[in-house]
Amino acid sequence: MTNALIEDLKWRGLIYQQTDEAAIEELLNKEEVKIYCGADPTADSLHIGHLLPFLTLRRFQNAGHRPVVLVGGGTGMIGDPSGKSEERVLQTEEQVEQNVLGIQRQMEMLFDFDKENGPILVNNKDWLSQISLIEFLRDYGKHVGVNYMLGKDSIQSRLEHGISYTEFTYTILQAIDFGYLNREYNCKMQIGGSDQWGNITTGIELMRRMYGTNDAYGFTIPLVTKADGKKFGKSESGAVWLDSEKTSPYEFYQFWINTSDDDVIKFLKYFTFLSKEEIAELETSVETEPHLRKAQQALAENVTALIHGQEALEEAQRISEALFKGDLKALSTKEIKAGFKDVPQVILSNKTTNIVEALVETKISSSKRQAREDVQNGAIYINGERETDLAYELSEADKYDNAFTIVRRGKKKYFMVNYQ
Repeated sequence: MTNALIEDLKWRGLIYQQTDEAAIEELLNKEEVKIYCGADPTADSLHIGHLLPFLTLRRFQNAGHRPVVLVGGGTGMIGDPSGKSEERVLQTEEQVEQNVLGIQRQMEMLFDFDKENGPILVNNKDWLSQISLIEFLRDYGKHVGVNYMLGKDSIQSRLEHGISYTEFTYTILQAIDFGYLNREYNCKMQIGGSDQWGNITTGIELMRRMYGTNDAYGFTIPLVTKADGKKFGKSESGAVWLDSEKTSPYEFYQFWINTSDDDVIKFLKYFTFLSKEEIAELETSVETEPHLRKAQQALAENVTALIHGQEALEEAQRISEALFKGDLKALSTKEIKAGFKDVPQVILSNKTTNIVEALVETKISSSKRQAREDVQNGAIYINGERETDLAYELSEADKYDNAFTIVRRGKKKYFMVNYQ
């Protein structure tokens, strides 16, 4: 018997590998399943590369199952070799603990904790730290063959360049997690990115050998790729974080709004909870009226609201609209800073007030002659206002927070002028 959730996941392209497709569908049809996904606290925030497995876990919650969300305070002390070409730099215990707190807070954005089937939030440090070295070797290591581990892609890919015993044993630690959650919470499924297949199957194999458990399953989600071959999750300024202090809601919104027509429908299926009918309508819009970018707007609105909330979404849209129209007066100082975070920063002496001299000193214009031409031709804007007077003097009124001025040259070249 087919399962509506699995059918939806297939339609969205969210299933890459399954340990037993028929058994998984049967299990989901007959009971509320506890299913887990984990993240190691390598930083104090997740980035959008982490989103897809957890959003998939949220789909299970929406379908009536119960998520178990694991933050790896224990495994984060070691480091997962999966998908890495070299050894991780170990973090201090204090760093890991701070990172755990940051990620746990973000899980409250991704899941509905108020529902009856609200997530169970766990930290594997609580049980892994209780295992002695002797117990680890006797009770767990004895059941995992070296040849079996060498067959795992995550380990095999590292053998040529070297892998420490520390990272070599990581897959056993994650296997212990699955066994612990199975026994303590009756958790029967694990999901993860495609690079987690080896860790997931090791957990199932360890449970089979240690406890005779056969009622445990796993599946993985495909790696998110872009049509142009570039890595997903990176902007010009680096990783796109869920933490608003690392990536502002405006930058976050802009990342999604800039999605290409080739990727936008796939990303709507992956990252939003829009229905088949809604996505089909947006797909038609991409084909017949791509200039309206309705699909990109829907993607940016849905993901930004999910992660940052409706108020932050509206602020991001307000900044975007004002910058598109060049209407900086419509923005607060905070919004100006968010909108111009990545534009070139230049320094101007407080003593320099004439517009021509200021353009030359900051190298916005290449010479005095060029600066005069730029001003006279109407190519220079001070805080969104065109300035054509060669005698114009910059004043305190032109400074936001008494600290900076936004200068635009031509249609798109913005500069943040800081004073000293």
